[in-house]
Amino acid sequence: MSKNGFTLIELMIVVIIIAALAAMVVPRLSGRSDQAKVAIAEADINSSIAMVLKLYELDNNNFPTTEQGLNALISKPPTNPAPLNWKGPYLERKPLDPWGNFYQYKCPGEHNSATFDLYSMGKDGREGTEDDVKNWQ
Repeated sequence: MSKNGFTLIELMIVVIIIAALAAMVVPRLSGRSDQAKVAIAEADINSSIAMVLKLYELDNNNFPTTEQGLNALISKPPTNPAPLNWKGPYLERKPLDPWGNFYQYKCPGEHNSATFDLYSMGKDGREGTEDDVKNWQ
């Protein structure tokens, strides 16, 4: 009569192997969370939100002003210049960066005078630091 199953020693060996693998992998993954958040912010700034701003400009012959801000992509702005052919909402909700802060927008931009400056203040939440993720060099 044979019994099928694992012995306590076999289970302990498996647990030790899993713990050893985890001890090797976890240190390599630490810090990746911040890198992933920066990558998401860069994708939002250089692709997603930038594309939506360009669609707005295509429809209305200009980008939203700094005063109208990114809210112009959610609801039709009541201030001048009034969008003549607003086909929004261009975004479903207010754009938050991966750290939970609103993306910053200026038009005309200080760095991109022909278009707009779009940036996140990054992990520290302060403007003008090395944590900023922006659409200029």
